Amino acid sequence: MNKIILSESTLPSFNLAAEEYLFSRQGEDFLLLYVNESSVIIGSNQAVLNEVDPDFCIEHDIRIVRRLSGGGAVYHDTGNLNFSFIHGKTGEPLSARFLDPVVEALRALDISVEVRKRKDLWLDEHKISGTASHLSKGRELHHGTLLYDTDLTLLLKALNPEKRNLVSKATASVTSPVKNIRSYLRENQKSDPEPAHFFRQFARQMGLLFGREYIYTFEDDEIAKIEELRRDKYAQRSWNYRM
Repeated sequence: MNKIILSESTLPSFNLAAEEYLFSRQGEDFLLLYVNESSVIIGSNQAVLNEVDPDFCIEHDIRIVRRLSGGGAVYHDTGNLNFSFIHGKTGEPLSARFLDPVVEALRALDISVEVRKRKDLWLDEHKISGTASHLSKGRELHHGTLLYDTDLTLLLKALNPEKRNLVSKATASVTSPVKNIRSYLRENQKSDPEPAHFFRQFARQMGLLFGREYIYTFEDDEIAKIEELRRDKYAQRSWNYRM
């Protein structure tokens, strides 16, 4: 792992562009951590009309952005932390191995998660993390969410589970019961820090696991390149609504 980077932006189009920018940097390995403002992030092969209630999203200023990877639609807000492992191809079969450090970091924070067959993370009978992957040109991207203190009411209303088949050729999401990590901590009478503090704790644990004392932020020249990609692709309706 060359660097652990914590994005200072909460703009979803910027952070998804940042993933693609880091993905393009051959020979370098990264862990990118970021938090997005209210948004629905859809998979590369999904149809917006199948996954999202667009009227509700417009009314509540929830952005809709398409990501590079496949998988299902997810809701992001500032109570959700996103992790993205970006590295050269390992030659191993695609598996849940990339979640091992996430599980170890959470268990160090007294959160007893388990990995299930769809490469997601569960607390008891509730899902707290969904993941997706993208492989291309000798590179791998594996990323996921951590529901810590997300507005679950907005999550349920922004997504559109009853309209999965409006566009038949698109990949449909698989719905699961969800729960916030913070609710789990409260129910089990454990410390439940504010989201920003919990995210710092998680970043620190990941640094310990990878032997990285310093958490980087993007430099000015990197921001300029990411911003150009954001404007040209991830802020464009032609990309986000192409199905």
